[in-house]
Amino acid sequence: MLVLAHISDLHLDGSTRATERAERVRDRLWELPGHVDALLVTGDIADHGTEAEYEEAARILGLRSGDAPFPVLTCPGNHDSRAPLRKALLGLPATDGPLNGAHVFDDAAVLMCDSSIPGSDEGALDEETYDWIEATLDELDGSLPVLLALHHPPVALHHPLPDSYRLSAPHRLAGLMERRPEIAGLITGHAHTATATTFAGRPLVVGPGVTWTLRLPWEGEGAADREAPAGLAFHVLDDEGRLTSHFRVVT
Repeated sequence: MLVLAHISDLHLDGSTRATERAERVRDRLWELPGHVDALLVTGDIADHGTEAEYEEAARILGLRSGDAPFPVLTCPGNHDSRAPLRKALLGLPATDGPLNGAHVFDDAAVLMCDSSIPGSDEGALDEETYDWIEATLDELDGSLPVLLALHHPPVALHHPLPDSYRLSAPHRLAGLMERRPEIAGLITGHAHTATATTFAGRPLVVGPGVTWTLRLPWEGEGAADREAPAGLAFHVLDDEGRLTSHFRVVT
């Protein structure tokens, strides 16, 4: 059984508000009394993509100090910048190519996929990323269930803001999933609202936002509910390959 914590859309911008919300969520996760295998951070870690914002993220998430009680796995969002993220958050060379990472656990694997398009709010998995996903799945040879994590959802969520900037060419991702039964589900961010639906016959779970919550059209005017508490999710991939998700708010 794989247990994953999941946060998204921190939008760290140097403000006291953003920092305090992220630290409250961090504190809740760091103080968990039970076992968690990893923390997924599905993009929009920074608001402007600056090195200073990623240095703050590295501090909050314990990526420099080693304070995190479990591995912290990241992928970029549309507000992120690849080179500063690599340098200031991950301590890697500041290159601009897609930032993908495979993480293999005893019972499952998680592929953190880069759906960002530099200079755009829209999302796409480029050729390099698709080739990487296929090669990684080939190496695993169907031996483990796999979760794909990325920033942009590939389906409409019925709000004009996230639906304007969702993952392009979703049919290509659907085709990959239809050929790869080992993919147990998708985990995304971007929409700032805890959402559960399906895609290509598999679960698709969208994590809540740390910085603000999306107000749905029938909930009132204005997209951003900045008074709503920060949110997080827990995903359990069990021995039958079933994905179960739980959502929490952090006040």
